[in-house]
Amino acid sequence: MNYLENTALLVGRFLLGIYFILPGISKITGWEGTVQYMSDHNVPFIPVLLVVTIIMQLGCGAALIVGYQGKAAAFVLAGLTLAISIFMHNFWDYPEGTERSHETQNFFKNLGIIAGLLCVAGLGTGRFSLTKPD
Repeated sequence: MNYLENTALLVGRFLLGIYFILPGISKITGWEGTVQYMSDHNVPFIPVLLVVTIIMQLGCGAALIVGYQGKAAAFVLAGLTLAISIFMHNFWDYPEGTERSHETQNFFKNLGIIAGLLCVAGLGTGRFSLTKPD
């Protein structure tokens, strides 16, 4: 990979990592609201899944930023994002209207995030990372 490709991977990893770290922090600071939101979407085992989600978002988000085991972190976050999209942005369960439009937009935005994560999982983190490039 050349300098431009490595720099693009670094910036992309940073943006993807922040995308997970900030919501991970907000789930901690807004614990009760997050529990209620998950309950409204009939998510099972909320206390356990919420803690696991926070750990994954913070840990894998940070790993992605610094490029430590970035392929694995990106793959884990892609799976997490898919699960969140299915449970929390289930637009197909809403009647036509603003809320359905909002959930549809979030669902398909998350597919774009998953695409970026799968690119990192496939290509690796590049030269500017803690883990030696493949």
